[in-house]
Amino acid sequence: MSEHDLTGFDESTFTHEGVTRPILRRGTGPAVVVIAEIPGITPKVLEFARRVAAIGCTAVLPVLFGTPGRAADPATVGRLKTRLYMASSIAKVCVSREFTVLATGKTSPVVSWLRALAADEHERCGGPGVGAVGMCLTGGFALAMATDERLLAPVLSQPSLPLPVTGSRAAVIDISPQDLATVRARCERDGLEVMGLRFCGDRLVPGDRFAFLRRELGEAFVAVELDDSAANPASALPPHSVLTEHLLDEPGQPTRAALDKVLDLFRNRLLEQPGNPAAAQAPATPAGP
Repeated sequence: MSEHDLTGFDESTFTHEGVTRPILRRGTGPAVVVIAEIPGITPKVLEFARRVAAIGCTAVLPVLFGTPGRAADPATVGRLKTRLYMASSIAKVCVSREFTVLATGKTSPVVSWLRALAADEHERCGGPGVGAVGMCLTGGFALAMATDERLLAPVLSQPSLPLPVTGSRAAVIDISPQDLATVRARCERDGLEVMGLRFCGDRLVPGDRFAFLRRELGEAFVAVELDDSAANPASALPPHSVLTEHLLDEPGQPTRAALDKVLDLFRNRLLEQPGNPAAAQAPATPAGP
């Protein structure tokens, strides 16, 4: 599927309602669906997936756009190649009817496919349920997927839709009122916890969006908001991608603490359950420095 380095990842496909997409998979244990940001499954998204697998979960990466394994860091491949790759992925999303980029009060149609994938992976991998991480353009997808009761650990990393080009769009997220009501009911009835991550100065993820989620979900929404100074200074891009491009993966760093909170959510909801054999195998801390 790719000439880029995907060592350690199994490649397959998943089909739902006539739509077939490639899938990457790594690890064993309960599934966590990792939905990449624009421009696609970069090496740093793959590294995040490895961390998920290291705690005792199965990282499942659907290919929605881009080329798996292709680098997008300007410091690595140059600004021109990065811009061209970003533009090609954005163009695919904008012309696709499966992604709702600007509209408010709508769940992107691709979420139905992602829910089906999560259900299939739950049957395959077992465990009490499934986790999901959406990033940037896909950030809100993890929230909309939580209408399915098998989704136990949704994480919204820098959720950027609808694009905040107006005040009204800045103060909402890409989910229909019906889906939001279902998620809110799960929070109240089942103790579902929704985690969101953002850099405070990120224009794509304004503070009003997190304020909206706090109003709608109450204490069930756990916000991790970082000062822009916490972003990895080696990145050539403005602070945005908490778990990938702007992660400063060193003990004591705020972005590393945010990563640990995400992994702890997966441990608590998916692994530390009575009778779950994966829990005994999961390391106490994530792999890394």
